[in-house]
Amino acid sequence: MSRGRAVAILAGSLVGGTSALVYASYRRSIRRARERVSVGSRVVETACGPIECAIAGEGPAVLIVHGAGGGFDQGMDFAEPLVRSGFQVIAVSRFGYLRTPLPADASAEAQADAHASLLDMLKIERAAVLGASAGAPSAMQLAIRHPERTAALILMVPAAYPFNVAKQTQRVSAETRLLFDTALKSDFLFWAAPRIARRTLIRGILGTRPSVVESASAEEQARAAEVLAHILPIRPRRLGLLNDAAVTSSLTRYDLERIEAPTLILGFEDCLYGTYSGARYSAEHIPGARLVSYPTGGHLWVGHQAEVIAEISGFLRVAGGPPAHSRRSQAILGSTPLR
Repeated sequence: MSRGRAVAILAGSLVGGTSALVYASYRRSIRRARERVSVGSRVVETACGPIECAIAGEGPAVLIVHGAGGGFDQGMDFAEPLVRSGFQVIAVSRFGYLRTPLPADASAEAQADAHASLLDMLKIERAAVLGASAGAPSAMQLAIRHPERTAALILMVPAAYPFNVAKQTQRVSAETRLLFDTALKSDFLFWAAPRIARRTLIRGILGTRPSVVESASAEEQARAAEVLAHILPIRPRRLGLLNDAAVTSSLTRYDLERIEAPTLILGFEDCLYGTYSGARYSAEHIPGARLVSYPTGGHLWVGHQAEVIAEISGFLRVAGGPPAHSRRSQAILGSTPLR
């Protein structure tokens, strides 16, 4: 055997071996991701169809409405400090995410009605509602369409008028568009992306400047990494992601003046998705709304997690109202511990 042929065979073996190791690592990661979202939640049959949710804690009820790429797990990841602060958290999977199917009418208005139907089935008379990012439209609609059920409203980096994702997309780099066309269609590609294009993923998916994450504390860097990791598995979230793109690209002005619930809005001026304009506009037109804004932090409010949780907890203690949950709802669904 010639020396050149031997080198080629050795090189091929190394490449093949490396590929096998990479794929084995992916299989372990995606198995853990699927196991993670297969426990800790229930599917509740409501008048608006089946809705997946998880419940944790005791105290005044807070409905957590996740953003794009989320599910009940994203809501629970965020809400753990609220549970420790004495609130009962109900984290939903919105239309098209995980075990909540995508109905024919998946508008923000229809999703708001589904939120109210879920509260009906849980025997919760009133709840504060927290809508983050693409979860903000249905949270706002819940406050407008079902004011008697909404004890308080919290909007975080909201996809809200005059925000328009189609216009924002024009400002996003070709790399980010490539992510949406490839990585968000494949579990394997999304798993691999942070290993080969981490900064692009932080900018394009988390809507945050990489420099903001890199200069943050180790704890905040770990939080950002966890948010990315917990988007896996992608496949059972795909329909929800597509629906969110449709909803947020056609947002109209809601009748904000009809919102009666005490309202807290958190906005970040450097959010790469451009949500700050919607946060400010909403605060100007929702009666009595309070805007808490920060110059940096991006769409993931990196570097401000502790401040954000403190703001929300303090606001809920004053505006969230008395406990609205019941022992009967826990008997039906169980009280799901945080994992």
